[in-house]
Amino acid sequence: MSVGAIAEQLLSGMGTSFAIFALTLIFSLPLGLIVSFGRMSKNKLLNMIVRVYISIMRGTPLMLQLFVVYYGPFFLFGIRISSEYRFWAAIIGFVLNYAAYFAEIYRAGIESMPVGQYEAAKVLGYSRSKTFIRIILPQVIKRIVPPVTNEVITLVKDTSLAFVISVSEMFSTAKAIAAAQASVTALVVAGVFYYIFNLIVALSMDRIEKKLNYYR
Repeated sequence: MSVGAIAEQLLSGMGTSFAIFALTLIFSLPLGLIVSFGRMSKNKLLNMIVRVYISIMRGTPLMLQLFVVYYGPFFLFGIRISSEYRFWAAIIGFVLNYAAYFAEIYRAGIESMPVGQYEAAKVLGYSRSKTFIRIILPQVIKRIVPPVTNEVITLVKDTSLAFVISVSEMFSTAKAIAAAQASVTALVVAGVFYYIFNLIVALSMDRIEKKLNYYR
């Protein structure tokens, strides 16, 4: 099989990989912000629950989490698992995992802001919510772009883990072709695709970072 034919077959898997990547970001970024509020909450019970959640998500392999999300409904509640659930199980697993990492990034950014900014906003008549949305959050976003970029780049590569619950993304497609052809060509082409995908993401995030650079 020619490289062109292999690349054409991998494109279908690439679409699934991109869907996992995009949906994970769409849901995990806002969820991470919500989780970060719980992590900084003065409510001890909520704070403890969020701490345990973050600890589990960061302390166990993503592959294991995908297994739990996919097989958990059957083994815990006896719910029959449909083949259509595979993709959504992957999305749920990725979102829950990355939300925990993003939550810690948000928390670090928010807690790095000087207390004086909150006090000054209060003197000017801003409510706590308006202070956060209009003054604090824009500065936090600027500060967290570099660590978020690292996580986003990692996410591109982690999409290949969806194969463990038989989601036909690009890596599983490449493995199937490599096994059928007894050649590593498909895996090399997949590696090139991942690199290009990551390069586009890195350049896009770099452009965003430059636009947020107020002192340029």
